Amino acid sequence: MYPILPSAFEPGLSRLRIRTIVRLRWIAVAGQTATLLGVYWGLNFDLPIGLCLVVIALSAVLNILLRFRYPARERMPNTIAAATLGYDVLQLSALLYLTGGLQNPFAVLIIAPVTISASTQPPRTTITLGAVAVICVTALAFFQRPLPWFPGEMLELPLVYIAGVWTALVSGAIFFALYAWRIAKETRLMSDALAMTETALLHEQKMSALDGLAAAAAHELGTPLGTIYVVTKEMLRDVPEQSPLREDVELLRAQAERCREILGRLSRSAGEEDGVLSHAPLSHLLEEVVEPNRTAGIDVVINLAGEEGGEPVAARNPGVLYGLGNLVENAVDFAGKQVSVDAWWDEETVSVTISDDGPGFSTTVMERLGEPYLTSRPAGGTGKSDDENFGLGLGFFIAKTLLERSGARLEFTNRKAPKTGAVVTVTWPRDAIITTRM
Repeated sequence: MYPILPSAFEPGLSRLRIRTIVRLRWIAVAGQTATLLGVYWGLNFDLPIGLCLVVIALSAVLNILLRFRYPARERMPNTIAAATLGYDVLQLSALLYLTGGLQNPFAVLIIAPVTISASTQPPRTTITLGAVAVICVTALAFFQRPLPWFPGEMLELPLVYIAGVWTALVSGAIFFALYAWRIAKETRLMSDALAMTETALLHEQKMSALDGLAAAAAHELGTPLGTIYVVTKEMLRDVPEQSPLREDVELLRAQAERCREILGRLSRSAGEEDGVLSHAPLSHLLEEVVEPNRTAGIDVVINLAGEEGGEPVAARNPGVLYGLGNLVENAVDFAGKQVSVDAWWDEETVSVTISDDGPGFSTTVMERLGEPYLTSRPAGGTGKSDDENFGLGLGFFIAKTLLERSGARLEFTNRKAPKTGAVVTVTWPRDAIITTRM
């Protein structure tokens, strides 16, 4: 129905922009420099300041090279991004080696590049980078220069404490990487699904605007057709009755007149839409939603009930029509024999309940229904729909989003035993959907 937007990484490109990594590294360079100078001059601790500044300077040089090699807004190639983040792990490991290894409280920063990779790079890159980080942390647990301390004193932490720091760093890297990866994945899926929703709504709005386009076309074509009609009328006066062209000119005039009548009907039809076609009784709107699904071999029944005062009149909201249609289509796909569309109204609310006699909603997905890319269908599809998005779970998400935008509240349940089947109830405040126009 609608094309699937790519939620995976584009081949060869990461989600990490040059500008982002450069700015983060400049912050790291400034922080590392300030910390080293503060410890060396402020606390008067002995440390290899020259070697440390050289290591920091390498990061500054790399930043300058990246800035001149790639445009700031360009996304980094996967290989370059992986190499850059790997360098950050190695650079920080070198600083930690020179300043006490895992005894240095800043050792926790080695988790940062792994976390950034988890949120911006393919899983393979993150796993590789995580392995590099674990190797570096393990090496720092055994090989390091003494921790800078007060002159004449030396701080030696017990091996058990170092083992605890190692465990905390490794488990922290794994936890933060998984957390960042999950959040990034959900954000990408939500972004793609919302884009699909906008596409669906735009499609429905375009379909609703066809009558307006017909009116515009009728208005634009009216002038040239009028000219053709006048010219053919003048030609009939000049063409003799016996001329072989007489019949052709009469045919041309008749066809021009016919075109004028057709355009006139289009203009009147489009002009009436604002007063009539844009509003309809609730039963008519439900029939419009249900009609495309009556050819699926499933009996679709519409039931109306409500308080006295007559059937309400509702606006033809494209989002509402598409959302309800999607829910009905889903019910038809899973129904055994029948789908019921029950409408009920009172002075405050209007509700539409769509139920089927199929297997119902799975208990494993009941609480998460309406999330993008969540479905109980097989990925290949086993239902009756030919939709290319079958099994992706986008239908419920799009329907739920469009209906909630109209002010509706959705409730997903199953029919009470011994009956089986899914039940979706859509409820609006009466003022959100009902109008007094007709």
